[in-house]
Amino acid sequence: MHIFGLKNCDTCRKAKKHYPDATLVDVRDTPLEDGLLARAIAQFGDSIVNRSSKTWRDLSDADRAQSPEQIIRAYPAVMKRPLILQDDDQLTLGFKPV
Repeated sequence: MHIFGLKNCDTCRKAKKHYPDATLVDVRDTPLEDGLLARAIAQFGDSIVNRSSKTWRDLSDADRAQSPEQIIRAYPAVMKRPLILQDDDQLTLGFKPV
């Protein structure tokens, strides 16, 4: 299992604690692979962009007009977190402990 997010993100840390065997991948250090990002966008659409984040609020109108892929490539912190790739190849966006 892989958890894609930011190492300083509280939600990502909670997910890592909940899934101790998972690998936390900081998307600032290791950007998402093209295929995985395309798959996540196909599955979650525009909701993969966190429009309530400070990063989003700080973007110019021109930056906001770009595709989700372009925005996430340029500003990884704007991705909704965490993106979890489970061992069965299923993708989950966000984390709420059960």
